[in-house]
Amino acid sequence: MDLDPGRDYPLAARRPELLKTPTGKRLDELTMAAVLAGEVAPEDLRIAPETLRLQAQIAERVGRPQLAQNFRRAAELTALPDELVLSIYNSLRPRASTKEQLGEIADELESKYSATLCAQLVREAADVYERRDILAREDGR
Repeated sequence: MDLDPGRDYPLAARRPELLKTPTGKRLDELTMAAVLAGEVAPEDLRIAPETLRLQAQIAERVGRPQLAQNFRRAAELTALPDELVLSIYNSLRPRASTKEQLGEIADELESKYSATLCAQLVREAADVYERRDILAREDGR
C-alpha cells in the first residue's frame, strides 16, 4: 500500500477502512453499545501489527526513520505474550543481564517469534552495554 501522509494521516480519521483489530473488527464496530452488549473482548482493543506497519510507512514518508523503526519493532512485539515483553524490558535495564543472557533473549526473539528487528535491538544493546560497562557480571556483583 502506498500511503500519502498529507492525504491519509491520521489513518483513523482519513483511512479507517485500513484499520482492523487483531480479531478482524473494524474501528466502527468498537462502540460503547457493542461493549455493553458483550460484543467487544479485550483482544479487540489491542493494536494490530498491520496498523503499526502502516504507521511506520507514514513516519518514514515524513522523514522520521527512527520512529518508523520503532513502529516496526512494536509490530513484531504484538506476537509476544505480555509477560515476555515485560521480562525483556526488565532484562534490558543496565546491569540486569549479562551479554550471554541478552544474546539468549535475542536468539529466542528471532527463532521463536521471528522478531528479527527486536532481536537486532537487543544485540545492539548488549554491545553498547558492554562498551559502557553496564552489563551484569557473571559473578553476580
